Amino acid sequence: MTKFISHAAVVALLTLAITASGFAEEPKAMTSQDVEHLAKELSNWGRWGKDDQLGTLNLITAEKRQEAAKLVKRGVSVSLARNAETVEAADNPKPFGHTMLAFGKGSTGQWAMDNYSVSYHGLAHTHMDSLCHLFHNGKMYNGFSRDEVQESGTKKLGIQNIKGGIFTRGILIDIPRLRGVRFLEPGSPILPAELTAWEERAGIKVRSGDVIFIRTGRWARRDLVGPWDASKHGLAGLHASCAPWLRSRDIAMLGSDAAADVIPSGIPGVSHPIHVLTLHAMGIHIFDNCDLEEIARVAAEFEQWEFLLTASPLAVQGGTGSPLNPIATY
Repeated sequence: MTKFISHAAVVALLTLAITASGFAEEPKAMTSQDVEHLAKELSNWGRWGKDDQLGTLNLITAEKRQEAAKLVKRGVSVSLARNAETVEAADNPKPFGHTMLAFGKGSTGQWAMDNYSVSYHGLAHTHMDSLCHLFHNGKMYNGFSRDEVQESGTKKLGIQNIKGGIFTRGILIDIPRLRGVRFLEPGSPILPAELTAWEERAGIKVRSGDVIFIRTGRWARRDLVGPWDASKHGLAGLHASCAPWLRSRDIAMLGSDAAADVIPSGIPGVSHPIHVLTLHAMGIHIFDNCDLEEIARVAAEFEQWEFLLTASPLAVQGGTGSPLNPIATY
């Protein structure tokens, strides 16, 4: 098992990492032009061919799956999904719809049946963004035109491309634990030096084909203070300067317990730069609104931050994403 180093050593390590990486303790000022530069510099367009629709999921090879399967030693599984919430709240303006169609009365007395409906994009429901979810400069990942997305759905980069599921090594990056707090306050940016510091603290290195999950403690804070409107009060998340770090590690997917991006972004004219640089430029699918509280507890108990990650989106032809239930297995 990995043993933690002392808090003082972590602080010193974080300071060294910040110095070595060239980032200050406060995020450096960035402009929309900086984001455009990064989009070109970090681009994976054409890397797997001009017709590629999988993006960095191509990095989950047969060998990577076999490697991930070997992580299962204990037979312990943890859901990374938030329970579907059916009540409107400040962060859930479109609650999950659950209607009972039959419940043991009348002619249908033998059966219980119900109907689900969900508008899953947003900040409430655990879901996966497909690469067609975002347009930038009229394009999607790999140069596909936004015109490929029509009223009937998308002709390119749809979620049905992922119906074979995701099976790879997952890694939890617990930033509140690194900082020695229960949760991050809304609007707190996470810097690339902290991602490196977490690798050092956890004794783990993010590698090609991994899926990383960034914990901000959003749900722990919500349980304490109640829901809040992110458009007014913000969300903790990755600063745009983290994008080169993500590219350097060649991750297969990015997940978080919020929106991945810090909100507000701090970049005039660009509300979600991490979304732009992952979905659009690098072809990295995203898991949004995961519940990482239980996996944080289990990972700390086991002192193990890597696990087998499995997830299966709905196979909706032309869909822009899917609600789903990612599973971490030890």
